[in-house]
Amino acid sequence: MTEYRFYGNENPAAEAVTDEYPGIRTQFDLYDALSELWCAGTCAPRMRDRWSPENKTLGQCSITAFLAQDIFGGKVYGILRDGGNYHCYNVVGDVLFDLTSEQFGDEVLDYTDNPEQQREVHFAKEEKKARYEYLAAELKKYCINRQSKS
Repeated sequence: MTEYRFYGNENPAAEAVTDEYPGIRTQFDLYDALSELWCAGTCAPRMRDRWSPENKTLGQCSITAFLAQDIFGGKVYGILRDGGNYHCYNVVGDVLFDLTSEQFGDEVLDYTDNPEQQREVHFAKEEKKARYEYLAAELKKYCINRQSKS
């Protein structure tokens, strides 16, 4: 059994609102799939030199949160970080989860009273939009390949 270390892993499962990604029904399914797909190429460029398979969630937050929003609905919120960037996470109904929280190790993040994030603002950065589109396309391929093997 997989031990999930992302924030909110003890919460009930969010349920997918789309069948666009076969086999992805909960945030746990999405985490499992993305664990196979996150890479240096999907990491934010400013962090890419520090990305490693041991810290696979580093620099993946916004593209992951908006992809999770596509699948589960809900809203994306952001925790303001030093340097003026936001660390993104998801809230679906009363379920809060942050699939990329592991990148912060033992640091405790404050998930209260944070501003909602808009994809139009994040994706105004062409490189971020391209990373999101790449990750979404790779997830579709992953899901279809897994489905054809079962």
